[in-house]
Amino acid sequence: MKSNIVLALLTFGIAVSALADDGGAAASNTTAKLPPVSSQKDVTYEKDIKPIFDHSCIKCHGADRPKGKLRLDSLQGILKGGVDGKVVEAGKSANSMLVENVAHMGDPEDWMPPTKNRMGLKPLAAEQISLIRAWIDQGVK
Repeated sequence: MKSNIVLALLTFGIAVSALADDGGAAASNTTAKLPPVSSQKDVTYEKDIKPIFDHSCIKCHGADRPKGKLRLDSLQGILKGGVDGKVVEAGKSANSMLVENVAHMGDPEDWMPPTKNRMGLKPLAAEQISLIRAWIDQGVK
């Protein structure tokens, strides 16, 4: 009886370990698909990121009826997040909901800008995503 319990616990432990390893592999596969972090230093919202958002995001995530209650027209709005929670965490661009969505990774329903949008907005360029990643990794300033 004791050996059956020990065997069951060992099997459970191996299964949990395997799942944890798969989760890490999946996360690293996602990170590998992202554009690399830009090497630009001192990236700030006002100087570098706001112009990107003004062109591609503010029409839907500005002061007038922001979709998902997410505002990208101010640093405060970005830090607050939307109905789905926070979209950035300083120092962790690879885990950022914002980066995942603008890189068109994950659920296509969350891609920004959406592939089919009335304004004809194109996806962000890899260089723009790299700059957003640098901004997040440098502290979301």
